[in-house]
Amino acid sequence: MNISIRRPLLAVIGAPAAALAVWALAVPVAGITPTVRMGGGTQTIGPVPVVVASLLAGLMGLALVAVLERWAARPGRIWTIIALVVCVLSLLGPLGSAVGAGAMLVLILLHLVVGAVLIPGLVRR
Repeated sequence: MNISIRRPLLAVIGAPAAALAVWALAVPVAGITPTVRMGGGTQTIGPVPVVVASLLAGLMGLALVAVLERWAARPGRIWTIIALVVCVLSLLGPLGSAVGAGAMLVLILLHLVVGAVLIPGLVRR
């Protein structure tokens, strides 16, 4: 496999794996239940939504990087700025909808771990 393809692919696969590891430490090990307010009730965030959301974030990031590499003069810099802004904005979800401090901490960690894997992992050097 081409080394220029391997790194982004590992990031897209690594983000859900890292998020799932955080979820596994938080829920079964620490006993924290990540719960959010949705509509008129609450919803517990299980492993499937964690994997699906982080995989979708990785695939969307990969698509954006591909577009930027085709059309932008400095795709790595633009990607990093956009991705950091999106990562910070994504924290508004847990801050506004988490039920309890433990859930908020876990959800924020999930967002930050996915960002920490994808942001540097999708940039081509």
